[in-house]
Amino acid sequence: MKSIYLILSLLLSQPAIADGRQNDNTIITEPISSSMTKVEEKVRNASVKIMINGGHGTGSLIKYKGSQFVITANHVIDIKRAYFGMPIHIIGISETKTASLVYFDHTADIAVLFLPKTEYFKYTQPIKWNPLKEIPKVGTPITYSGYPSWHSLLTFRGRVAGYETSSKLGEHVILNVFGWFGSSGAVVYTDKGEIVGVLWAIDIERFPNKQVNENIVWVSPIKNLNMAVPMKIICDNYIKKVRNCE
Repeated sequence: MKSIYLILSLLLSQPAIADGRQNDNTIITEPISSSMTKVEEKVRNASVKIMINGGHGTGSLIKYKGSQFVITANHVIDIKRAYFGMPIHIIGISETKTASLVYFDHTADIAVLFLPKTEYFKYTQPIKWNPLKEIPKVGTPITYSGYPSWHSLLTFRGRVAGYETSSKLGEHVILNVFGWFGSSGAVVYTDKGEIVGVLWAIDIERFPNKQVNENIVWVSPIKNLNMAVPMKIICDNYIKKVRNCE
């Protein structure tokens, strides 16, 4: 029997870290290797850590119509207590910002956070919104960067392995790539910089023995998110003037 497991990292369940990085409010990145592609560099530089309720997840800083947003998984933010405008702490490169929750989809497991101009990141660089228009073909090369377990920012490469469909979850992309607690919310990109979707779960094998299949990763397709919807919500509800609101 198989099941899927949400991979929000609960810091309280981790072994103690001697250097105290769990309590840091900023991220210091290492020099990027020259073997990385330009897309991998951009994806890595746009990755952020989302801190909430003693745990963390991953997100990606996106630029859409001149504004900065963070895309992540819905379960990374507090599903039971989520509300419009909910403040959420975002840690980037050498800086911490506060974003507001403006959109969340329980079924697709996607959430969008908005950063007002006063909270724009200076060092973490947003990636221009570039969603993949179709479900990627099996074998498509992908990349993502995230914060699995207690680790600093890590970058991964993999490929689309297949698809799964259910009446409750809809269609999902399955990747052959490493995933672990804390990687939830990472935005997955093709090697051309197109957004595949949002990483949200890994497989769990329960028979004959419980085993984590950390290389079978579930992704909610980006077609589940229409950025015009959160943008309209902001334009209709945000008190201060937002760029490109019609």
